Amino acid sequence: MKAAVFRGAGQPLLIETVPDPTPGPTEMIIKIARCGICGTDISMSAGHGEVQPGQILGHEMAGEVVAIGSAVRNFKVGDLVAPMSFVPCGACPDCLKGEPMWCPEWLGGSGGFAQFGKGGHLATVKLPENLALNDAALIEPAAVGLHAVRMAGMKPDARVMVIGAGPIALATIFWARRLGAGPIAVTAASNRRAPLAMKMGATAFVAAGAELAANAAEVLGGPPELVFEAVGREGILGQALNCVAQRGTVVSLGFCTVPDTGMVPAVGLFKEVRIQFSMVYDMRDYRLTAEVLGTSPLPAMVTETVGFDRFPSTFESLRGPTTHGKVMLDPWS
Repeated sequence: MKAAVFRGAGQPLLIETVPDPTPGPTEMIIKIARCGICGTDISMSAGHGEVQPGQILGHEMAGEVVAIGSAVRNFKVGDLVAPMSFVPCGACPDCLKGEPMWCPEWLGGSGGFAQFGKGGHLATVKLPENLALNDAALIEPAAVGLHAVRMAGMKPDARVMVIGAGPIALATIFWARRLGAGPIAVTAASNRRAPLAMKMGATAFVAAGAELAANAAEVLGGPPELVFEAVGREGILGQALNCVAQRGTVVSLGFCTVPDTGMVPAVGLFKEVRIQFSMVYDMRDYRLTAEVLGTSPLPAMVTETVGFDRFPSTFESLRGPTTHGKVMLDPWS
């Protein structure tokens, strides 16, 4: 099969012919229809994370089951599915209770930047009949946003602020609006994605800068009770603490891999802020996301779809500023 293979930090992905994957007992092989490019993929390919030469990245995928392992009973060849971003063991207590992200025996990644990838039998959902394969690869990033909003314990009509305007931030806006948020302010380093944020349900876009906290409070009618940090860079948690209301909640779902020296804990102490980290999703989030996207697709989230011929250059272009929402790989085009 064809695949985009990681060969080293700072090097473009290489399109190579590699052996087709085979399923272990609890695994399925999926013919990939679409796989989205995630900021985590870009970060890991730059050397931030445990990725080895020869590895196939990509985890936001959907496709058709073409082979199943000996222990798989809940799926069959021909099913249209969306797997989670990793392949868990499928047998431990965490997998069995629907929380495979805490599985201590991960079997690996799903390898979505290829024509065939893997899914675990307890970490995959069947697609609703009304959800197209082209849209189903959005289940994974959208479920990240749902989990974050759920972890926040959001109250009805809460004042919400989202720091960031990338796909995960956009998914968080979508769910906050759907689950009863009041006004939602969004801020980012630029306003390139402001139109996408507004389509997802934001009510205001606030420019970043020294007056961010005051400006956010003005457009929200008071300091935000919930602040979602969806950037994952040093200093962003500090911004969130500066902006959040007294006794408010900050939810961090950005992927920051370096020490954050930009946060002053005393700021959070004097406000008695709750800081909640959000780790991907569980099966409840994943199933609900699939059901909801079947009737309410994420508006204008996918901004480009490319084949392997353009994939390495497109992937590299996303390291810099971009107006894109989600870029998809079609490995068969």
